[in-house]
Amino acid sequence: MDVFTSGTVFLDIIFTGLPSAPSAGTEVWASGMGSAPGGIANLAVAAARLGLRTGLAAGFGDDAYGDFCWRTLGQEGVDLARSRRFTHWHTPVTVSMAVDRDRSMVTHGHDLPIAVDELISKPPHSRAVVASLGDASGDVELPGWARQASSDGAMVFADVGWDPSGIWNPALANELGACHAFIPNAVEAMSYTHADTPEAALRTIADWVPLAVVTLGSEGSMAIDSSTGEEARVPPLPTVALDPTGAGDVFGAGLVLGTVAGWPLRERLLFAGLCAGLAVQHFGGSLAAPGWGDLTDWWRATTERATVGDPAARELATRYGFLPDLLPTDLLPAGPVSEVRRAHATLARYSDLDAA
Repeated sequence: MDVFTSGTVFLDIIFTGLPSAPSAGTEVWASGMGSAPGGIANLAVAAARLGLRTGLAAGFGDDAYGDFCWRTLGQEGVDLARSRRFTHWHTPVTVSMAVDRDRSMVTHGHDLPIAVDELISKPPHSRAVVASLGDASGDVELPGWARQASSDGAMVFADVGWDPSGIWNPALANELGACHAFIPNAVEAMSYTHADTPEAALRTIADWVPLAVVTLGSEGSMAIDSSTGEEARVPPLPTVALDPTGAGDVFGAGLVLGTVAGWPLRERLLFAGLCAGLAVQHFGGSLAAPGWGDLTDWWRATTERATVGDPAARELATRYGFLPDLLPTDLLPAGPVSEVRRAHATLARYSDLDAA
């Protein structure tokens, strides 16, 4: 594997175009809707679409939701050899409502019938693994399978979710000892480090892991790579977001690719931000993730606007001047490339030919 990960796969049902979030006793109509595998599936699909050999360990119910998520991930080229279907256990579901570049969610699900380490047993040999630290109780712990993967030579990329307990467990620093990278957002970074600014938080995190990254939302991202001596801060891709679901996972997939490929830090951040910026223009975190055809089309359209004098396009063409060296050469001379499959409003049936 290039990258292996584990976590919860949700069926995501996403509503967009809401004039406002619904309040008690009211009904709000959405102008758009999409459905796609969510949760850890966001990162797995994003990585696979970038050409990384991607493995995923997750539980799936024996229901229609599980059928849809399992089939879709398989069609996207995600290796599910260490995943399992469970009878009498339903696939978790999240309803996401996107309003004004933000989102609210309602989720229902149950704990996996077996421990994750039992599900995975021995993780496959991988260049990188992505693991989540922490849970709703405020506990922080690197999963045993990820620690084993680190011992076997994999670079561990760790993230952490919002801590509703408000504990912001100080044990986090110790748990990051086996990790190569940590990728919190600005609020998470400041909360765990007790820093007053994201910049100060980043410097503290850089003492914990070789690659420290803090995402800044509408202000981009910044990072310190002590293994190479690089520091970088980059702006985001200018875009109008349709649905921010899974943007952080898509960013993470781009960062993993750039890191295992040995790109300069600034280029890694810009590429990851480009992938996330293209993803938020579509429904759903997983099926919104761009493939190389989408990246090629974006570059071609940007340079075409730049040649006719668009100043914003010129700036982007300069900023992303490294991109042509990464894009598949067989796509660059051609016309527009067909988009990868996007989320649909219904749990439609697709053949392997349709997915291709």
